[in-house]
Amino acid sequence: MPAQRTLILFKPDAVQRRLCGELLSRIERKGLKIVGLKMLQVTPELSKKHYVEHVLKDFYPLLESFITAGPVVALAVEGPEAVLVMRTMLGPTNGRQAAPGTIRGDYGVSRQMNLMHASDSVEAAKRELKIYFKPTELLDYTPTLAQWVCAADELTFGTR
Repeated sequence: MPAQRTLILFKPDAVQRRLCGELLSRIERKGLKIVGLKMLQVTPELSKKHYVEHVLKDFYPLLESFITAGPVVALAVEGPEAVLVMRTMLGPTNGRQAAPGTIRGDYGVSRQMNLMHASDSVEAAKRELKIYFKPTELLDYTPTLAQWVCAADELTFGTR
């Protein structure tokens, strides 16, 4: 099974609450591979590009205000079914409805301040990764422990 790549953002609330190390650790402990990582400030222009499908919705001004309120950490994450795995790890958007054991269930109680963004489909991941990362900022490598994460017939790291 080829690996998928997905975009993950640690939103301003996660950065301000100093949860980035814990969140990154959970992704790595799951067995996913970090192939790109950087901190940046989302501008209103970048927000509109990322959330293009929401720009005309009533809630968009609050979304833009939130995502531009402080720095974010952008990650490109790779692994088998990475999109589904990350969405499952996060839990529902509203932290009050998220089960314990999920990231939002363990750290969140808000619908809007929900710590992380994760691409919701393979197509969205491809589009979003291009917004946040240049091709030269995404690295192909094989972790030395890859053979202990998935059986050979489940994944070839570095193959997308």
